[in-house]
Formats: sequence, C-alpha cells, structure tokens
Amino acid sequence: MIVGARVDFRLIHGQVGNLWANARQVSRFMVVDDQVSEDAVQKQVLRMATPATCKLSVLPVEKAAANILAGKYDAQRLFIVVKKPEVYVKLAKAGVKFDEIILGNITSMNIAKSYNRNLNCGQDDVDALTELSSMGIPMVIQLTPQNNPEPFRL
Repeated sequence: MIVGARVDFRLIHGQVGNLWANARQVSRFMVVDDQVSEDAVQKQVLRMATPATCKLSVLPVEKAAANILAGKYDAQRLFIVVKKPEVYVKLAKAGVKFDEIILGNITSMNIAKSYNRNLNCGQDDVDALTELSSMGIPMVIQLTPQNNPEPFRL
C-alpha cells in the first residue's frame, strides 16, 4: 500500500529517511528515477540514507509502475520519492493511483514560478503540476510531517 508520495529533489535524506519514515510507519522507500536507477554511486548513497528498518527500491519509471500495478508492494507500507513531478504524471498515466502527492522541495535552474521558498519550479515542473491537478490528484505542500499540510494551488 502506498502511504506517501513525495517530490523532493534531494530524494532520501534526514527529513525523509527519519521523519517521514516514522510518521508514516514506512517499511519500504521507493525512489523512482530513470537516471538514478542506473547510477551505482547514487544508489549506494540512498542505501546509506535509508533507515535500517526500511527496505529500498531504486527503479526506473516503467519498472516501478509495473511492480506497483502487479501488487508487489501491497503488503508493505510504501513511500515513493521522486525528484520531479513529471515522474508522477508518468506513473499516473501508467495506472498507478495516488491519494495525494506531497510537495517538499522542488528546485530549478530556470525558475518559471516560485510557490514558496521550497518550491521554485521550472516550466516543466509547472506543466507537470498542472497536469497532475487536471487528473484530479490532490497535492499538498508539506516540508515535514510536523508541518500542517497546505493545499497546493497553481
């Protein structure tokens, strides 16, 4: 079961690895990123940042969608982390259902729109967030589980 879906360009780090893992009782983190899934060094760093109580999957988008839809993680408490919101567009189009997407940290070299100090989006991010919104997927801005979630509005 998916217990969290977060956009955070840093992927797994202290806030995600500790705070979100405890708050959502995560048993498996899944990083979905085509490039990171092919990079042994980045995968090792993610393994080190993942709490010992959690398993870790680092998968390309297509394989992540296939595994989720096949029910591979139904008995686990799965927390998905991606760098860019466009990954959730691809997962949703593949048939993965999300109750909510948590917007943590998005940064872009070419900022098209800033929503707050943690969400500085490029045009590709804005386009993906617009598409997710049009799909009816609720999104909230929430840095840590201790912060109150704020509904995201374009």
